[in-house]
Amino acid sequence: MADDTPDGVRVLLVSDPGLPTRRAHALRDDLQKYLAEEFRPPVEVHTRTAMLRLRPDDSLDLDDAVQIAREFGHPDVVLLLTELPRLTDGRPLIAEIFPEENVAVISCPTLGAFATRRRILDTLMDCILRMTHPAGPRGPSRFGRSWRHWNDADDAGAHSTLHTGMALGGVRMVLGMVASNEPLKTAPRLSSALAAASATGAFGIFYSSIWAMSTFLSTPRLLSIGALAIGAMILWLILSNVLWDSPKRSSLARVVLLYNLSTVMTLLVCVAALYSALVLLILVGGLIVISPDYMREVIGQEPTFTTYLDIAWLSAAMGVVAGALGSSFDRETNLRSLTHGQRERQRRYTEESEPGSTHQPS
Repeated sequence: MADDTPDGVRVLLVSDPGLPTRRAHALRDDLQKYLAEEFRPPVEVHTRTAMLRLRPDDSLDLDDAVQIAREFGHPDVVLLLTELPRLTDGRPLIAEIFPEENVAVISCPTLGAFATRRRILDTLMDCILRMTHPAGPRGPSRFGRSWRHWNDADDAGAHSTLHTGMALGGVRMVLGMVASNEPLKTAPRLSSALAAASATGAFGIFYSSIWAMSTFLSTPRLLSIGALAIGAMILWLILSNVLWDSPKRSSLARVVLLYNLSTVMTLLVCVAALYSALVLLILVGGLIVISPDYMREVIGQEPTFTTYLDIAWLSAAMGVVAGALGSSFDRETNLRSLTHGQRERQRRYTEESEPGSTHQPS
């Protein structure tokens, strides 16, 4: 190593429960390797799980992070990896450095849903180098990216912020919020909807009028019926579970809009997965139960695989509409924790004794 390589560094990485924690654990070894390239030994990386809290005025409460840092003997850098989407001046905020507390807050959703491992690593390293070299030169860093820009504080003790543009950055943030909602893990919560949808969709296998109707409907019309069924179920889930958030003040209108967009897109993924599973189940059932000779007599033409697929598609559309009603009778299903808005409220009101906020060292 070069003679000017800085001495060792101790880093504490605190992450929100859920996806941020899994990402923190997955990249811990890589972070340690990168730090070993930039610092002399010893290099230490510790991880901890804790929920970043919000004050009533929506500002960040860093008291828990400071307390955890004391437990670890005041590490050189404390990194908070959160699922909170953050905006300042209408621009997505990727990271913010609080020099007085030696804390940097990194927003996972702002980094997007794809290739986030590398993006998170680069952002973490960028924050660490800025916090350990506060008076150093601000030349290009190998961890920097052209689509994000630091706004360095002019006054001592002021915050430095890392932003991205609103256009692509907004899209990236919404996709990141959808990933944080983990729609494929949420889909099994709709078990009652799937049961009702399967029961109703199964009628399409046994009722010949549905065979005839699906045969004479054009492909665009069938696709439109499927889209309308998915849209109807999404609307029902939003209304019946009160998933739509309203801003309490105009300054929060933009971030609440992002919350609602991510909720709709998350439900779209959930319901589309349910619809696809239903089409597959009905298709397999139809191929097994419906005799091609009998279908030929009913529809007056030679059946093909596409014929069976059309029947499954139309039957699934009927089933999804019934599934929306079925979901309202499932008292075990709680979709409100799906939304960022609800989880943000938990950050204000959840007691320390609740599982979601328990500190877990590693």
